[in-house]
Amino acid sequence: MKNLGLIANILLTGLIAGTMDILAAIFILAGGNAVGVFKGIASGAFGRAALDGGTEMVIWGAAFHYFIALSWTAAYFVLYPRLPFLKTNKWLNGVAYGSVVWSFMNLIVLPLIGFPQRFSWTGVLTNIAILIVCIGTPVAVFAEKFYSEREISY
Repeated sequence: MKNLGLIANILLTGLIAGTMDILAAIFILAGGNAVGVFKGIASGAFGRAALDGGTEMVIWGAAFHYFIALSWTAAYFVLYPRLPFLKTNKWLNGVAYGSVVWSFMNLIVLPLIGFPQRFSWTGVLTNIAILIVCIGTPVAVFAEKFYSEREISY
């Protein structure tokens, strides 16, 4: 990753984190139902019609999922050099960032788009753990690696 620029690192990291996250959603949360997961994501934009849609809704769901993962990745990479506390402990920051992503998505975005939510502590803790492991930690680790290699090369 040393020779890749900022945009390439964001894209690669977002692709890795997004893939880890979607695989966890498919296999841990949805029992292997990939089509249902992607249609569920698409329903955020297309409503209940997405659940009855075909392949196009699966593609839209994948596109939305990766757009969101890349957006969270880009935000962290942009904030990293500007917020000194992000340079202190990548593991703790990964936990914190995964928790921030969960909070924003579940407490702001999903209610705003009218996505139906069922509350259970098991569900909340499982979802937070997935976002910590699949989004927060890889993004924090790759951002730290990218910026530390840049500092060395000057």
